Amino acid sequence: MGVLNKLQQTTEWNTVTVSHLLSRTLFGYTKEDVNFALSKTLDDFVDNYLLADKPQPQSPGFWVDDPSNTNRTERSYELTFWWMNLMLTQGYSFREKMVLFWHNHFVSDLSVVKLPQRMYWQNKLFRDYAFGNFKELTQKVTADPAMLIYLDGQKNRKEDPNENYARELMELFTLGIGNYSEGDIVEAARALTGWTVDGLNAVYNPDRHDETDKTFMGQTGNFDYLDIIDIIFTKDAVSKHICRKLFKEFVYFDPDETAVAEMAQIFRDNNYELKPVLSKLLKSVIFYNPEIMGAKIKSPVEFLTGVIKQFKIEHPNFDYLRKTANLLSQTLFSPPNVAGWEGDKKWISTTTLPARHVFSDKIINGKESDLDLIKFARSFDTAENAEAFVDEIIGLFLQFPISDSRRQYLLDLLLDGAAVYDWSTFNENAEKRLESFFSALLRLSEYQLA
Repeated sequence: MGVLNKLQQTTEWNTVTVSHLLSRTLFGYTKEDVNFALSKTLDDFVDNYLLADKPQPQSPGFWVDDPSNTNRTERSYELTFWWMNLMLTQGYSFREKMVLFWHNHFVSDLSVVKLPQRMYWQNKLFRDYAFGNFKELTQKVTADPAMLIYLDGQKNRKEDPNENYARELMELFTLGIGNYSEGDIVEAARALTGWTVDGLNAVYNPDRHDETDKTFMGQTGNFDYLDIIDIIFTKDAVSKHICRKLFKEFVYFDPDETAVAEMAQIFRDNNYELKPVLSKLLKSVIFYNPEIMGAKIKSPVEFLTGVIKQFKIEHPNFDYLRKTANLLSQTLFSPPNVAGWEGDKKWISTTTLPARHVFSDKIINGKESDLDLIKFARSFDTAENAEAFVDEIIGLFLQFPISDSRRQYLLDLLLDGAAVYDWSTFNENAEKRLESFFSALLRLSEYQLA
C-alpha cells in the first residue's frame, strides 16, 4: 500500500496535544493528568497507560450472579452508578471510553433484555475485549444472553428462522450496508439457529439448529454461527466498517477515507486485534490535526463526567448524574434503537443545551456537589493573578480556541468591576466571583466541544 502518510507519527507532544489526547480518551481530566502525560513520551503514555491491560474491576454486587434477584429498577440504578464511577476512577486508561463505544456498537437495551444482570455481563464482555480481538468479540456477542434476547436470537430455530440478528450482524456490526445480500441474511439466520437463554446463561440446543446446507456469500456447507463469522471476516469491508466507526467516534465525524483505509490495513494485518490500530491512530499526525481539535461535541456522559472530573468532586451524586444523563438523551444501558446513539449534532437541542447549563450551574454553586471553589482555585499557581488564572483555566477547560472578546467577558466576571490588580482569592466576595466565572465558562458553546 505504500507509506502510511495519514497515520505517520506526530512529533508534537505538548500541553495542547496532550489535552486533546486526554479529552478524546478519558472521561475528563485535570491539570495533574496533563502534567503526568507530559512527563512521559507519546509512545510510553499511549502504549503503557492508555492501552495497557488492567485487571477487571469488582462487580457491583452479589446480585450479578443471581437471576432470581428481580428488583430491576434498583439494580439498574446500581449498575449505572457503578459504571459512572468506573468512568471517573479509570486512571490513565482508554478502556471505559472503548466500553462505551462497544455498548453503542453491539447495542442491547435493558427494557428488552429485562435483567440488569444480563446487561452487566455484556458490559463486562465489552471490557474484556475493549481493545482486544474484534473477531473474538463478535463471536462472544453472537452467543451473549443479552444480545440473544435483544435481537431475538433465542427465538431463532430451524422450523421458524428469525432474521433480526443475522441482518444486524452484517449491516451494523461487521460489514456495513451494501456488502451483503438479502439471501445472505436468510442463510445466515438458518446457520445461527440453536441458541436459547436460561437465566443468565446462553444455551445451545442442537435440536433447534438447522443441520442442512446453507449457501452464504458464495460458499456452501452445514454452517453454524462460527462458520458464518469466519466467512464474514474474510471480507475487507469488515475492517473498513469498524475503522470508519472508530475514526468518527474518536477523531472526526466526517471520516478521512484514506486514513480509514490505512487503519483497516493495519487491522487486517494484525488479525483484527484492535490495540495496534488504536496505538497507531492515537499517535498519528491526523489525530492531532488542529482542525479536529475541539471539533467533537461531547456526549452527555462525557459532559457530565468531565465536569465532575475537572472540578475533582470527591463524592458525586450519581443519581443526579443518572437523571441528568436521561434528560440529555443518553440513558446508559438503554440506547434508542439497534443503531445506537447517533451523536454529534444530535446531542445539542433547545432542550438539552439548557439542561447542560442547569447541571453545570448546580455543580459550580454546590447545590449538587461538595465543591469548594476557593480551594479549587488555589490549587492553581496562578490563582492570585486574575489574567494568568483566566488564561490557565481557559487552556485547561477548553479544546476550542475562544475569541479575545470572550476571554475579556470571562475576566470581567471574575473581576466584577474591580481592577485586575485588586483580584485575590482572599477577597470577601471571591467565591461569588469565581462562581460567576466558572458558571459562564461551562455555559460557553466551546465547553460543549472536545
